[in-house]
Amino acid sequence: MHQLNWRHKGDEHDDEWKKLREMKMEAATRPHVVCVPLPAQGHINPMLKLAKLLHLTGFYVTFVHTQFNFDRLLKSRGLTSLKGLQDFRFETISDGLPEGNQRGILDLPQLCTTIPVESLCSFRELISRLVSPKHDDDDDDVPPVTCIVSDGVMWFTLKVSQEFHIPQFMFFTPSACGMLGYLNFEELQKRGYFPLKDEKNLFDGYLDTEVDWIEAMKGARLKDLPTFLRSTNPSDTMFNYNIVAVNTAMHAKGVILNSFEDLESDVLDAIRAKYPNLYTIGPLSMLYKHLSNSSNTTQLESIDVNLWKEDNECLEWLDKRDKGSVVYVNFGSLVIMTPKQLSEFAWGLVNSKFHFLWVIRPNLVHDNSSGDVKLSDEYMNVIETCERGLVLGWCQQEKVLSHESIGGFLTHCGWNSTLESICEGVPMACWPFFAEQQTNSFYACNKWGIGMEIECDVKREQVEELVRELMEGQKGKQMRDKAMEWKHKAEAATSIGGSSYNNYNTLVLQLKGQ
Repeated sequence: MHQLNWRHKGDEHDDEWKKLREMKMEAATRPHVVCVPLPAQGHINPMLKLAKLLHLTGFYVTFVHTQFNFDRLLKSRGLTSLKGLQDFRFETISDGLPEGNQRGILDLPQLCTTIPVESLCSFRELISRLVSPKHDDDDDDVPPVTCIVSDGVMWFTLKVSQEFHIPQFMFFTPSACGMLGYLNFEELQKRGYFPLKDEKNLFDGYLDTEVDWIEAMKGARLKDLPTFLRSTNPSDTMFNYNIVAVNTAMHAKGVILNSFEDLESDVLDAIRAKYPNLYTIGPLSMLYKHLSNSSNTTQLESIDVNLWKEDNECLEWLDKRDKGSVVYVNFGSLVIMTPKQLSEFAWGLVNSKFHFLWVIRPNLVHDNSSGDVKLSDEYMNVIETCERGLVLGWCQQEKVLSHESIGGFLTHCGWNSTLESICEGVPMACWPFFAEQQTNSFYACNKWGIGMEIECDVKREQVEELVRELMEGQKGKQMRDKAMEWKHKAEAATSIGGSSYNNYNTLVLQLKGQ
């Protein structure tokens, strides 16, 4: 009797072992995508959304962080935060910067100098290891690399993909209108608009010159194009780095944009002249929601890559506010401002008399010697007395923007923030800072009808006036209605049969080599 029981248990054990081996063998035949974002929060987030989408669609995913960001995530989110899943793993490469470098916005030129050299070597070593893994039990379930999806500005990865004969797709995280601006950098140079003749051109009205030769950007001025053209140096690092990026992408198998056809149709048609294999699959957050409805995504949802720890108590604070009564304020992960600008925004928000939820990163203020952003004691006393404001270090922006108490968004107009605002039908007060944020703001205010721009030299009176108009004015109401129209169009694009939905399915076939 005991012998029979023992043999039965052995059979069960053999069955489990066989099942495990079969699962490993099945996993080893799956398409394997390597995702490489630029090491900045605004680039990491959309790449993670795309990586999760591909995982839902059956891909094995290797997500590549820089070692600096990997260590930072472990420190801020805990030692198990990057454990990943059996088929969604994390790897690291070097960014070439010294350990003490904080990788802020002012360090971008240096990063763009080290990445094409140091990251290239580091990435080549990684791909070599993934292509020729050790053949032990731990590696049996790691399939061969099928394709690489790299951030468009991590263009050095294309060289490695060509060396190993792996298909490469470039994912540009800006808007299509921002991309068209970058694609015209060489033309700006040919026409004599770059470099600027004198530093005075930044302030003497020269940047108001209309760019009438870009048909798809009718009405745009030099100051509405990506800010890297604002240099008197013909060898400017950022200007030339972006030229290399958009030109390199022409040799990739395809280009991916986080946008949708209805929103940027004219611009997309112009971009296709350069990139015929263009895939618009946005908004990615909406597409992910639609594709994940029928799947158990609990484990996938646990994977997060926010470099700052979120304060979720703000959602409870929002629960106590009336519908559409709160202004959400967030200037993103890279923008910096002066103490004076911080103060002007602060008093403008208080004087508007509206509730506001304000995200202030520790490194938001540039010339703050202490390293901590501090609002005056007088200001904080006013907030506590009037009970209208809540200031915090970071939050889950998509959850905040989707809260019914949010009535407006004071933003830097980064593309992630702009799209997330569109997805929730929230109008914007725009304070663009650099790169293509100015282009996004121009389109939001002049083409899409969902924004109003605050002057660069911010004054509290203007902040107060714009917030009031945004929240209760006639123009604010019109922008809210328009934002809801765009939300419905975004939902249609990402639903079954929509343009982004169909483009994504076509992209998946291409990534699988079918």
